[in-house]
Amino acid sequence: MIVIIIIAALLLVMGIVILIGKGDNLIAGYNTASEEERAKYNVKKLRGLIGGFIIVLAPLMVLFLAVDSSKHAGFEFAAVTTLLAIILIILANTWAKK
Repeated sequence: MIVIIIIAALLLVMGIVILIGKGDNLIAGYNTASEEERAKYNVKKLRGLIGGFIIVLAPLMVLFLAVDSSKHAGFEFAAVTTLLAIILIILANTWAKK
């Protein structure tokens, strides 16, 4: 339980760092993209999407831990996280592009 809270706190800090614009190198794929590829994306929108996702994910971890400590909580968390990740990928490749 303590480990989940520590991970959630780290995710929260990472999300804030990305949102304020100091963590572009934490965005997977963006940090290794060429300048031509980076130019295709609106970095402010991409920061908002990724930072927002990480900030939503942090309390979600703690919420699933607090609400249901049964064996199904891990499955439910994985299902919700997967759904959010799919939405994030779609938005990052449509809404966040220039």
